[in-house]
Amino acid sequence: MKRNIVYFFIGIMAISLYSCTEANKSGRTDTFNSGHVSFACDASFSPIIEEIRELFEFKYPDAKLTPVYTNESDAIDLLMKDSLWLVITSRDYKPAELEMLKSRKQFPLSIRMAYDGLALVQNSQNTDSCISVKDIRRILTGEAKRWEDIYPGSKLGDIEIVFDNKKSSTVHYVEDSILGGKPITAPSAFAVDSTAEVVEYVEQHKNAIGLIGSNWLNDKRDSTNLTFKRGIRPMAVSKLDIANDKNSYKPYQYYFYNGDYPFTRTLYILLNDTNTYGLPTGFKNFIISQNEGQMVILKAGLLPAYGNITFRSVHVNKE
Repeated sequence: MKRNIVYFFIGIMAISLYSCTEANKSGRTDTFNSGHVSFACDASFSPIIEEIRELFEFKYPDAKLTPVYTNESDAIDLLMKDSLWLVITSRDYKPAELEMLKSRKQFPLSIRMAYDGLALVQNSQNTDSCISVKDIRRILTGEAKRWEDIYPGSKLGDIEIVFDNKKSSTVHYVEDSILGGKPITAPSAFAVDSTAEVVEYVEQHKNAIGLIGSNWLNDKRDSTNLTFKRGIRPMAVSKLDIANDKNSYKPYQYYFYNGDYPFTRTLYILLNDTNTYGLPTGFKNFIISQNEGQMVILKAGLLPAYGNITFRSVHVNKE
C-alpha cells in the first residue's frame, strides 16, 4: 500500500515538473488562478461570458482575462494559429481541425458548458407569434417572401431576416442544422455587425425577424428570466408543419431540457493548451463548476451542462 502511495506522489510530481517545464519554455508564468491570458468567444455569447469572467477575476484578483469577442470563424482561427488557448463557441472541433492540432503534438479538448436556443425575435406589435420549422426553412430559402405567405391575410408585407454577423455561430447553425448544409438564399436576409443591432432593427421594423442567441433575451431586472427585452419578443416554434399555441415552444430552459424547443444548441469550450496548470484551464474549470460558472449560466436563462437540476410542475390558481 505504501509503495502504491509513493508511486502516486512520484507521478503527480512528474506531471507537475513537466507542466512547469513546458510553461517555462514558452515564457509563461500563469497558473490556475493568476497571470494574464486572452481568450476568444463568439460575440453572441458575450453577455453571459462577461458575467462569468467578472466573477472569476473578483474571486482571483491576481488573474486577468482579456476577452476577444468576435465571430465564430475568426475565434476558432485564432485557436488554430496558436494565438490563444481557449475559445467559447457553439460547435465542436471539426475532424480536420483535430488532426491538424494533433499533428503538432498538441492535445485539443472540447468541453460542453451549456445549452442555449437560437431565438427568433419579432417586433412586439407583430401578433403572429407561432411558426413552424418548415415555414422557417421556406423563409430562409426564399420560398416564402411575404408575411401573407405564412399567415394569410397579414398586412406586414415583405419578411426581413436579420443576422448578427456573416460569420457568426448563428449563421453557421442555420446553414448546418436548419438548412441541412445548404446556404441561406432568401433575398431579404442580411447581416448587421452585432446582436445589439439585430435587436434594435427588430424593435424598429414590424416586418422583421431577428435570429439571436437566447442569452440576449434575458432582462436582468427579471429574476424569473420570463420577461424579455422590451420592444421584441421571441416567436414560439413548432416541429409540426402547422404551428399553434399548443404545439409551439419558446426558448426557455425547460424546453431546452425536454427537447421541445427545436433549435437548441450546445455551447463548447475549446481548449488547446499544453500547460495543463495554466490560467486557460483554470478558467475552464471555473465555467463548468456547479457552484460558480454553471450557476451563472442557470440564472442567465440557459441550461447548464453540469449539475443537478430539478423541474417541478406548478399549478397557478387564477381565481
